[in-house]
Amino acid sequence: MNYSVVKGTSYVLMQAPDMIIHNGTTQTTERLLHPDSEYLKELPKHIRKFEDAVNYLPNQVYIGNHKPEELKTIEQPWYDKDVQDAKRDGKFGEIMPQDEFIGLIKIVDVFDLVLLSKEFTTMVKPKLDAHPLIKDEFVAKLKDGAEIADIEKYINEQGAEPLYHDEKVVGCVKRAHDVDVNLTAHVMFENLVTKASGVLAALHCLAKNDLNPEEVEYVIECSEEACGDMNQRGGGNFAKAVAEMAGLTNATGSDLRGFCAAPAHAIVSAASLVQAGTYKKVMVVAGGCTAKLGMNGKDHVKKDMPILEDVIGGFAMIVAENDGVNPVLRTDLVGRHTVGTGSSPQAVVTSLVTAPLDKAGLKVTDIDKYSVEMQNPDVTKPAGAGDVPAANYKMIAALGVKRGEVERTGIDAFIQNHGMEGWAPTQGHIPSGAPYVGFAREEMLEGKMNRMMIVGKGSLFLGRMTNLFDGTSIVMERNTGKLDDNKGVSEEEVRTLVAEAMRDFASHLLQD
Repeated sequence: MNYSVVKGTSYVLMQAPDMIIHNGTTQTTERLLHPDSEYLKELPKHIRKFEDAVNYLPNQVYIGNHKPEELKTIEQPWYDKDVQDAKRDGKFGEIMPQDEFIGLIKIVDVFDLVLLSKEFTTMVKPKLDAHPLIKDEFVAKLKDGAEIADIEKYINEQGAEPLYHDEKVVGCVKRAHDVDVNLTAHVMFENLVTKASGVLAALHCLAKNDLNPEEVEYVIECSEEACGDMNQRGGGNFAKAVAEMAGLTNATGSDLRGFCAAPAHAIVSAASLVQAGTYKKVMVVAGGCTAKLGMNGKDHVKKDMPILEDVIGGFAMIVAENDGVNPVLRTDLVGRHTVGTGSSPQAVVTSLVTAPLDKAGLKVTDIDKYSVEMQNPDVTKPAGAGDVPAANYKMIAALGVKRGEVERTGIDAFIQNHGMEGWAPTQGHIPSGAPYVGFAREEMLEGKMNRMMIVGKGSLFLGRMTNLFDGTSIVMERNTGKLDDNKGVSEEEVRTLVAEAMRDFASHLLQD
């Protein structure tokens, strides 16, 4: 079977300190209910500078400058331990500062909804002009900027969403319709953030892996936002919007939604489309969201910590035809959380982990690494949510014990060998299975790893349509280099075989 392969990946972060205060749902809800709360007064003292976000080890791991294994060697918490050689640019992507990201939001806006002040535009234009992935025609979209008085008028009189930088209004996002609640300034702002972060991830994926954008034929966008209007609330399409800006002129695409499990669903879908021959190259891409900035901020401030949820995440990957080199996606080893699975942790992990392994007669120890929900414990533990990856690995190890594949005394060793510390930002879908694919691809290309499993899980009940849980998984495996030529039997060979069969049949009749 000619499985499809992972041809390349990218991972990007956009630090957004002012967006924490003005756009994160924890903060906007608090301002609505308790405008004079102590939390809102203390919050600005706990906002990190850009350099602090760059010097943070989990962020450096996310963009590929450090490996996940290094997190095990440094005692938690990590936020008070700077990385000495930290860089903005990474092997897989970059950490972009807020001012450049605001400029990128303006660049990806094709309906002239974003206004930036003349002063801010003058300041940010040379920075974006110097960015290796921002073309001249992109920079030209910034134009000259608007008068701050006009921006304030849109904010005060038409409900435009303010854009802040260094605690000052530097622009706004206008509403896209007078009465449509799905095209309000707030919704348009969130969607433009998702689009801009997805575009940056797509551009890095192409550049870091030397891929020709014209060869991408399909795009699957798998973030958690939805774009549409009053007649089709989530009609889409982020995928084609990202493809347009990234120069994927020969691509079509669509959005796939599944809360946190969406990236895993998207990877399975991309692998299947390529393996079926429908498309030769498919990009899976996701932008991030402002809603989850500072989501656990109250607990962080309470414990006198910096607000660690200060970055918007994004990622992209290319799934392509088998080249005999890059790691394959085993579409015959896919785990499914079905309607009848149930929501107990054991039932979920059984359906996603051990059920697909049983198809190939594999043990839980035959998977070198499991990429589960890779949330950063620096963020989740102070908020009382515990260490999410560790909890997943314990459940997988416990199932291994039950199956007789792991010794009872070997649970810790299993977690150590087959698990990892979490490093991804808590942006919902961003930590779910996808963050380790880039590292695993490298390890497999170097012959250091045979198999890893991408595990995505999601909470469908958040949409108030069902109480069901969700999830899917797929095994990624080192390429053996053996390709099935898929030629089958030629028409001439079929005629020859039929003729031989007829002769044999006639011979038997004569003997009788």
